[in-house]
Amino acid sequence: MFSRSRRKIILAIMTSLILLFAVTLSVIMLASYHEIRQQSAKMLERYVELYSPEQQSEPEKAPDLIPGNQEFPGPGPKQGDPPPDLGPDFQLSTFYTVAFSEDGTVLSVNDGANGLYSEDELISTARALLTKNKNTGRLDNLSYMISSKPGYTLVAFIDDTVTESSMRTLLHNVLLVGGIAIVVLFFISLHLSKRIIRPLEENDRKQKQFISDASHELKTPVAVIGTNAEMLTRELGENEWLANIQYENERMGDLVKQLLELSRAENTETAMELVDFSRVVTGEVLAFESLAFDQGKTIQSDIDDGIHVTGSQTQLAQLTSILLDNAVRHGTGSEIKLSLKRKGHTAVLSTANDGDEIPPEKLEHLFDRFYRVDEARNSEGHHYGLGLSIAKAVAEKHGGNIAVSYKDGKVRFTVSIPEKNK
Repeated sequence: MFSRSRRKIILAIMTSLILLFAVTLSVIMLASYHEIRQQSAKMLERYVELYSPEQQSEPEKAPDLIPGNQEFPGPGPKQGDPPPDLGPDFQLSTFYTVAFSEDGTVLSVNDGANGLYSEDELISTARALLTKNKNTGRLDNLSYMISSKPGYTLVAFIDDTVTESSMRTLLHNVLLVGGIAIVVLFFISLHLSKRIIRPLEENDRKQKQFISDASHELKTPVAVIGTNAEMLTRELGENEWLANIQYENERMGDLVKQLLELSRAENTETAMELVDFSRVVTGEVLAFESLAFDQGKTIQSDIDDGIHVTGSQTQLAQLTSILLDNAVRHGTGSEIKLSLKRKGHTAVLSTANDGDEIPPEKLEHLFDRFYRVDEARNSEGHHYGLGLSIAKAVAEKHGGNIAVSYKDGKVRFTVSIPEKNK
């Protein structure tokens, strides 16, 4: 039980780290892709801004500024040089343009220097884009922008073939290398988790073995002390000191019994059979009704018929008994509700009773060994904080789980066990 829960926790942490690594790679790639496309759009926007029909002798390069431009006063840079605020990326980019007059006549076409697209292709593409109500966008490896200028409409393109190809290559390599890294990291984390868990499992195993061995060894002296005390009582009559010895010996016997039950529930392989869980729970309710009545309480039960599970009838009866005993002893109200319901393919057993508020930080420790919410009631009624630990061990032994909650003044324990069809 310890190894499974610890291994699940550590593997969950490792898996989360691996997922975080994968998500980080994805975010970096997407952010890079977005940034490159944004940069491409900005260069295209700048190109359209600087475009002049009179200066297309070298259309694949950045256009010169018209002398006297207010942004760059003076005669302007030499033909073919990028403006001062633009870098080599702009100068090395390939631009295509198609200019239309107001009546739709083609005024000029710049098909670049590499001949990837013919004039006819650019004109037909530009005409198709003009029919759309969208001034910017992408078309295959081209980013486009439509701009209305004095006397004509300009459709400009920037060729992203190289950058798109580079990004696809980078994405392929990142996915390949990242995927290999994730697989390697997973197996490394699996190996490390086993090494981390091993000493914890060993300590837990030794602790359980010690409890089991000590409990077995204590059975004999406890029995001997009880027998001798009984014989002395018969011989000497009632004696205060002997009565005290007998009382404490009974407490020790109950503790040893509970420790053995916990050890059996956690470590002993129990023969599993088809059990009528509905019948088991009904029997335990009948047994506890008189005890609840003596304390001024009633048990309201709602049990579905025909619920069967694979397990140990003795342990399932013990589980139900622990929950009812806990509700009777700690309930502050006069009514205890118990239900056994079929939910899907799961048998759900729950008890609910009025009770004192249990802080959230204590709820999670209720199933710990020897834990009691109220330490002032130490060993009250020969109870040592082992009952709920036994209940948890039984539930997990049957492939289920147990949970506790506190809401609206009620304490609710819920056990879920897979149902077995007959």
